[in-house]
Amino acid sequence: MTEPQWTPSSEDIESARITDFATQVGQTYGVSFDDYTALWTWSTDNLEQFWQAVWDYFDIIADEDPTAVLGSVDMPGAQWFPGAKLNYVDQVKRHVDRGGVAIEYIAEDGTERALSWDELARQVGALAATLTSAGVGTGDRVVGYLPNIPETVVAFLATATVGAIWSACGQDYSASAALDRLGQLEPKVLVTADGYSYGGKFHDKKADVASLRAGLATVESVIQVGDNVAEGSTSWTDATSGAHEWVSTPVPFDHPLWVVFSSGTTGLPKGIVHGHGGVLLEHLKSVALQSDIGPEDTFLWYTSPSWMMWNFQVAGLLVGATIVCFDGSPGFPSPDALWSIAARRRVTFLGTSPGYVLACMKAGARPSSEHDLSALRAVGITGSSLPASSSIWLADNVGAHVPVFSISGGTDVVSAFVGGVRTVPVWPGELSAPYLGVALDSFGERGESLLGDVGELVITQPMPSMPIRFWNDVDGSRYRSAYFDSFPGVWRHGDWITRTEHGSVLVHGRSDSTLNRNGIRMGSADIYQAVESLPEVVESLVLGVESEDGGYWMPLFVVLADGAELDDELRRKIKDVITEHASARHVPDEIIAAPGIPHTRTGKKLEVPLKKIFQGREQSGAFDRTSVDAPELVDWFVARGRDHER
Repeated sequence: MTEPQWTPSSEDIESARITDFATQVGQTYGVSFDDYTALWTWSTDNLEQFWQAVWDYFDIIADEDPTAVLGSVDMPGAQWFPGAKLNYVDQVKRHVDRGGVAIEYIAEDGTERALSWDELARQVGALAATLTSAGVGTGDRVVGYLPNIPETVVAFLATATVGAIWSACGQDYSASAALDRLGQLEPKVLVTADGYSYGGKFHDKKADVASLRAGLATVESVIQVGDNVAEGSTSWTDATSGAHEWVSTPVPFDHPLWVVFSSGTTGLPKGIVHGHGGVLLEHLKSVALQSDIGPEDTFLWYTSPSWMMWNFQVAGLLVGATIVCFDGSPGFPSPDALWSIAARRRVTFLGTSPGYVLACMKAGARPSSEHDLSALRAVGITGSSLPASSSIWLADNVGAHVPVFSISGGTDVVSAFVGGVRTVPVWPGELSAPYLGVALDSFGERGESLLGDVGELVITQPMPSMPIRFWNDVDGSRYRSAYFDSFPGVWRHGDWITRTEHGSVLVHGRSDSTLNRNGIRMGSADIYQAVESLPEVVESLVLGVESEDGGYWMPLFVVLADGAELDDELRRKIKDVITEHASARHVPDEIIAAPGIPHTRTGKKLEVPLKKIFQGREQSGAFDRTSVDAPELVDWFVARGRDHER
C-alpha cells in the first residue's frame, strides 16, 4: 500500500468541525466512533438519524417543522422531511450580522472589489423586491447569462428568496447553446451582462445577449449588469437600488431551487431539478463537515456559473465563509495566476482541476516559493481523476501540510459522493473516503459488491440532493433510465471505481466509455494519468471502438507540446509509461497526433460521442455541436475515423 502523503495531526482532528459533529451525535444517540469509517458506517446504517443530526447540528431555520425525516426510502421517489417549509437563503441570512466581507471579486486585469454582508443583504432584498414588482412569484423561472461575478450570486439569492427557480449559463456559451438550456425553462426574467474577460481579452457579448433575448419569448423583463444597458432593459444599479428588507418566502422542502444542466453532448441538455431543503442539507454537510469550511475561511473554487461547482462555492455563504468570484483564465497572465490570487486574497480553501495542476507542473511553476500561501488550509480537486504524480507535486510545491481533497460526484446531485476529510489521510491518486450519508458501493455486472476490484459506482440508499425530477420529464422515464435501469432501486452513476482496503476510492473514468479489450474492462483515466505525465504530451484521448465483425480498435490521440514530434522514440516512451503506470493491456493499438481534444463546456473529454461516431453513428445523433468547446476538432476526429475504416 502506498504511504499517505498527508496524515491529519491530533490538532487537525480535534479542531475539525466533523469531530464536533461526531461528539454531538454521540451525545444525542448514545454512540461513539473510533474513526471516520465508524462515523460513515453509522451514517449510512442509520440514515434517518444521521440527516436529523445534520438538521439539528446546523439548526435549520424552518417556517414549519417536518413530520418525519423520510416519508419514503424508494429510489427514485424518496420523500425527505415531508411537511417542512423553509428557504435556502435563510441559512445565508443568519450570517449577515457578523459583519465583514461576504463576496470578494477579482477580475483578470487585477481589478478587485468586495461585497460586505450588509451590502449583500441590501442588494438581495432590493433585487427580490424588483423581481416581485415584475410579477415573479413562486415557481417562476429567472435565468442568468452571466460571468462569475458577485451579481450572479445576488441574482440567484434574490430568485430563491421569492420562491422562484434559478438557472444560469456562463457567457462562454454561445447564444444558441444558452438558448438550448435556458429556453426549456420558459423564464420570466433574464439577468445578463455586457461580456466577460478571458486570456487577456474582453469578449463582448452584446450581440449574443440580443440574440438570446429574442429567442426567449417568455421573458418579460431583462436586468443588465454593466454600463452599456440595452434599450428596454433595467440596469443592475436601478434593479438593486434602495433599502429593502430581505424577507424570504417559505416553500416546501422539495420546492425547486434551481435547474442545472447536463453537459448535453447528445440532444438537448437535461435540466436537473434540485430542491431547497435537499441542497441545503447536502451542502452544509459537504462544505462544513467534509471540507471543514467555516466563518473564518476564504473559499475560492475556480468555476463558471455553467458548472455545478459554482453552486457548490456559493454554499460557502451557508456557513458564513467569504467566497471569491474570479472572472478570467487561471493561467493568465502567467501559468500560476490562480496561486497568485489565492495568495493576495489569503484564500484558505482553493479549488481547481487536474488539468490546471498539470499545466502548472509542465510550466515549472513553484507556487509556494513564488507566493505567500501560508493561509491555505486545503486544496480541492475535481473535474477528472487526479494522478498520483500531480497529488505529490502539490505536496512538494504547495505544502506537505496542505491536504489535497480530491472529490468526485456530479451535476446530478450537485455535490460529491466521495472526497477528502480533515480527519482522514490523503493517499496519492486516491479519494480519501465516501461522504457521510452516501451509501457508496462498487458493483460487478451481477450486482455483487466488490472490494479491491473495478466495478460500477453505485449509491444504494437515497441522498437528499438527488434530483427531484428532470425538467419536462412528465412521467419520470428519462430520470429512471439515467440512473436506475442497470440495478433497479440502486443509483448507477456511470463511473468505474475501486474501493480499497483502507477505505479510499480510485476513480478509473466513465463506465459508458469503457475500454474492454479481450473481455478486460479498463478505465481511460489510468491511461491519461500515465501519458499526460510526459512533458511532450499536453493532452490525450483514448477510444475503444467496436466493429460489427467483432473487431476492436483502441487508438490513442495525443496533443503534443511545442517542439515535440511523434516519432518512433516518443511512441516508445508513451507505450513504456502506460505499461509502467497502468499495464501492458492498456497500451493502445495506434498512437496518433491530434491538433487538440474536444471537450464539453464543463471540461470533460468527448469520449462517448466520439466513440459513437467512430462506430458509425451520425454526428447529429451523437452530439450537439453547441455543447462542445471546439466542434471543429470533432470534424478532424471524424475524418480520422473514416481513414481507419478505409
